[in-house]
Amino acid sequence: MQTFEARVVSVHAGTEAHLAKREQSSISVELDGIVGDRHRGYTRSCWAGDKQAEGTVRRNERQWSAASVQEIAEMQEAMDLAEPLTASIIGVNICFDGISELSRLPKGTILKFPSGAELIVEEYNPPCLDAGTQLADTLSTRSGERLDNTSFSKAGKLLRGLVGSVEVAGMINAGDVVAVTLYEHASWLARST
Repeated sequence: MQTFEARVVSVHAGTEAHLAKREQSSISVELDGIVGDRHRGYTRSCWAGDKQAEGTVRRNERQWSAASVQEIAEMQEAMDLAEPLTASIIGVNICFDGISELSRLPKGTILKFPSGAELIVEEYNPPCLDAGTQLADTLSTRSGERLDNTSFSKAGKLLRGLVGSVEVAGMINAGDVVAVTLYEHASWLARST
Protein backbone atom coordinates (compact mmCIF):
# COMPACT_ATOMS: atom_id res chain seq x y z
CA MET A 1 0.00 0.00 0.00
CA GLN A 2 1.19 3.50 -0.84
CA THR A 3 1.92 5.81 2.10
CA PHE A 4 2.83 9.50 2.06
CA GLU A 5 2.97 12.30 4.62
CA ALA A 6 0.91 15.45 5.03
CA ARG A 7 0.63 18.09 7.76
CA VAL A 8 -2.28 19.10 9.99
CA VAL A 9 -2.76 22.87 9.54
CA SER A 10 -5.62 23.27 12.03
CA VAL A 11 -8.12 21.30 14.11
CA HIS A 12 -11.69 22.31 15.00
CA ALA A 13 -14.63 21.18 17.12
CA GLY A 14 -17.96 22.60 18.12
CA THR A 15 -21.40 21.77 19.39
CA GLU A 16 -23.23 24.81 18.00
CA ALA A 17 -26.09 24.29 15.57
CA HIS A 18 -24.47 26.53 12.93
CA LEU A 19 -21.86 25.28 10.50
CA ALA A 20 -18.68 26.89 11.89
CA LYS A 21 -16.42 25.11 14.39
CA ARG A 22 -13.92 26.66 16.83
CA GLU A 23 -10.23 26.33 16.00
CA GLN A 24 -8.24 24.64 18.76
CA SER A 25 -4.62 23.68 19.30
CA SER A 26 -5.57 20.00 19.65
CA ILE A 27 -8.57 17.69 19.62
CA SER A 28 -9.11 14.40 21.41
CA VAL A 29 -10.59 11.59 19.34
CA GLU A 30 -12.33 8.65 20.99
CA LEU A 31 -13.88 5.62 19.33
CA ASP A 32 -17.20 7.46 19.15
CA GLY A 33 -15.73 10.62 17.59
CA ILE A 34 -14.21 13.96 18.54
CA VAL A 35 -14.64 15.08 22.13
CA GLY A 36 -16.68 18.32 22.22
CA ASP A 37 -18.00 18.01 18.66
CA ARG A 38 -21.66 17.83 17.64
CA HIS A 39 -20.99 14.91 15.25
CA ARG A 40 -19.67 12.68 18.04
CA GLY A 41 -21.50 9.39 18.50
CA TYR A 42 -21.66 5.77 17.38
CA THR A 43 -24.95 6.41 15.58
CA ARG A 44 -26.68 9.25 13.76
CA SER A 45 -30.12 9.94 12.31
CA CYS A 46 -30.51 10.06 8.55
CA TRP A 47 -31.65 13.26 6.85
CA ALA A 48 -33.77 13.71 3.72
CA GLY A 49 -31.88 12.36 0.70
CA ASP A 50 -29.55 10.20 2.82
CA LYS A 51 -28.75 6.52 2.17
CA GLN A 52 -31.69 5.36 4.26
CA ALA A 53 -35.07 6.93 4.93
CA GLU A 54 -35.08 10.22 6.86
CA GLY A 55 -35.01 9.60 10.62
CA THR A 56 -33.50 6.10 10.36
CA VAL A 57 -30.83 5.53 13.01
CA ARG A 58 -27.65 4.17 11.45
CA ARG A 59 -23.94 3.72 12.16
CA ASN A 60 -22.19 7.10 12.25
CA GLU A 61 -19.74 7.16 9.35
CA ARG A 62 -19.43 10.94 9.83
CA GLN A 63 -17.57 11.13 13.19
CA TRP A 64 -15.01 13.53 11.69
CA SER A 65 -14.64 15.70 8.61
CA ALA A 66 -11.57 17.00 6.83
CA ALA A 67 -10.59 19.40 4.05
CA SER A 68 -7.30 20.54 2.52
CA VAL A 69 -5.92 24.06 2.21
CA GLN A 70 -5.47 23.42 -1.51
CA GLU A 71 -9.12 22.53 -2.11
CA ILE A 72 -10.41 25.30 0.19
CA ALA A 73 -8.36 27.80 -1.87
CA GLU A 74 -9.96 26.46 -5.07
CA MET A 75 -13.44 26.89 -3.56
CA GLN A 76 -12.59 30.42 -2.39
CA GLU A 77 -11.46 31.39 -5.89
CA ALA A 78 -14.51 29.81 -7.55
CA MET A 79 -16.80 31.70 -5.15
CA ASP A 80 -14.94 35.00 -5.81
CA LEU A 81 -14.76 35.68 -2.07
CA ALA A 82 -13.52 38.98 -0.65
CA GLU A 83 -12.36 37.31 2.58
CA PRO A 84 -10.61 33.98 3.14
CA LEU A 85 -12.63 30.79 3.18
CA THR A 86 -11.35 28.79 6.15
CA ALA A 87 -11.73 25.29 7.55
CA SER A 88 -13.44 26.78 10.59
CA ILE A 89 -16.05 28.61 8.50
CA ILE A 90 -16.97 25.52 6.48
CA GLY A 91 -17.19 23.42 9.64
CA VAL A 92 -14.52 20.76 9.19
CA ASN A 93 -12.65 19.13 12.05
CA ILE A 94 -9.22 18.79 10.43
CA CYS A 95 -7.52 20.85 7.74
CA PHE A 96 -4.54 19.30 5.95
CA ASP A 97 -1.73 20.65 3.79
CA GLY A 98 0.00 18.36 1.33
CA ILE A 99 -3.01 16.40 0.07
CA SER A 100 -4.00 18.30 -3.07
CA GLU A 101 -6.85 15.92 -3.97
CA LEU A 102 -7.98 15.04 -0.47
CA SER A 103 -11.63 14.76 -1.57
CA ARG A 104 -10.70 11.90 -3.89
CA LEU A 105 -8.95 9.68 -1.33
CA PRO A 106 -10.49 6.21 -1.53
CA LYS A 107 -12.71 4.73 1.15
CA GLY A 108 -10.58 2.72 3.55
CA THR A 109 -7.61 5.11 3.47
CA ILE A 110 -5.99 5.36 6.93
CA LEU A 111 -4.73 8.62 8.48
CA LYS A 112 -2.25 7.86 11.28
CA PHE A 113 -1.16 10.59 13.71
CA PRO A 114 1.92 10.77 16.00
CA SER A 115 -0.20 10.06 19.12
CA GLY A 116 -1.28 6.73 17.63
CA ALA A 117 -4.72 8.02 16.69
CA GLU A 118 -6.01 6.56 13.44
CA LEU A 119 -8.91 7.75 11.31
CA ILE A 120 -10.44 5.82 8.42
CA VAL A 121 -11.95 7.50 5.37
CA GLU A 122 -15.58 6.54 4.82
CA GLU A 123 -16.70 8.80 1.97
CA TYR A 124 -16.66 12.11 0.16
CA ASN A 125 -18.44 14.95 2.02
CA PRO A 126 -20.66 16.75 -0.49
CA PRO A 127 -21.44 20.43 0.12
CA CYS A 128 -25.00 20.94 1.32
CA LEU A 129 -27.51 23.71 0.66
CA ASP A 130 -27.84 24.56 4.39
CA ALA A 131 -24.10 25.28 4.53
CA GLY A 132 -24.37 27.33 1.34
CA THR A 133 -27.17 29.41 2.86
CA GLN A 134 -25.15 30.09 6.03
CA LEU A 135 -22.09 31.09 3.99
CA ALA A 136 -24.17 33.35 1.72
CA ASP A 137 -25.43 35.14 4.83
CA THR A 138 -21.92 35.80 6.20
CA LEU A 139 -19.50 36.12 3.26
CA SER A 140 -19.20 38.62 0.41
CA THR A 141 -17.69 38.54 -3.05
CA ARG A 142 -14.83 40.65 -4.42
CA SER A 143 -17.15 41.98 -7.11
CA GLY A 144 -19.61 43.20 -4.48
CA GLU A 145 -22.38 40.92 -5.73
CA ARG A 146 -24.35 38.97 -3.17
CA LEU A 147 -23.15 35.41 -2.70
CA ASP A 148 -25.82 33.01 -3.96
CA ASN A 149 -27.11 30.19 -1.72
CA THR A 150 -25.88 27.65 -4.27
CA SER A 151 -22.37 29.13 -4.70
CA PHE A 152 -20.84 26.81 -2.09
CA SER A 153 -22.46 23.70 -3.57
CA LYS A 154 -21.22 24.61 -7.04
CA ALA A 155 -17.70 25.58 -5.94
CA GLY A 156 -17.38 22.62 -3.55
CA LYS A 157 -18.25 19.92 -6.06
CA LEU A 158 -15.50 17.29 -5.62
CA LEU A 159 -13.53 19.70 -3.37
CA ARG A 160 -15.50 19.67 -0.08
CA GLY A 161 -13.37 17.04 1.66
CA LEU A 162 -14.04 13.78 3.43
CA VAL A 163 -15.81 12.23 6.39
CA GLY A 164 -14.94 9.11 8.32
CA SER A 165 -14.79 7.25 11.58
CA VAL A 166 -12.24 6.74 14.33
CA GLU A 167 -10.23 3.51 14.24
CA VAL A 168 -7.88 4.23 17.17
CA ALA A 169 -8.32 6.88 19.88
CA GLY A 170 -5.69 9.57 20.55
CA MET A 171 -4.85 13.25 20.19
CA ILE A 172 -4.56 15.26 16.98
CA ASN A 173 -2.59 18.51 17.15
CA ALA A 174 -2.19 21.41 14.77
CA GLY A 175 1.23 20.91 13.19
CA ASP A 176 1.17 17.08 13.38
CA VAL A 177 2.65 15.14 10.50
CA VAL A 178 0.16 12.49 9.44
CA ALA A 179 0.93 9.27 7.56
CA VAL A 180 -1.66 8.73 4.83
CA THR A 181 -1.96 5.10 3.69
CA LEU A 182 -4.08 4.82 0.56
CA TYR A 183 -6.48 1.91 0.48
CA GLU A 184 -5.73 -0.67 -2.20
CA HIS A 185 -7.39 -4.02 -2.75
CA ALA A 186 -5.11 -6.86 -1.71
CA SER A 187 -3.76 -8.70 -4.76
CA TRP A 188 -5.12 -12.00 -3.46
CA LEU A 189 -8.66 -10.55 -3.74
CA ALA A 190 -8.39 -10.31 -7.52
CA ARG A 191 -10.32 -13.04 -9.34
CA SER A 192 -8.28 -15.19 -11.63
CA THR A 193 -9.43 -15.35 -15.23
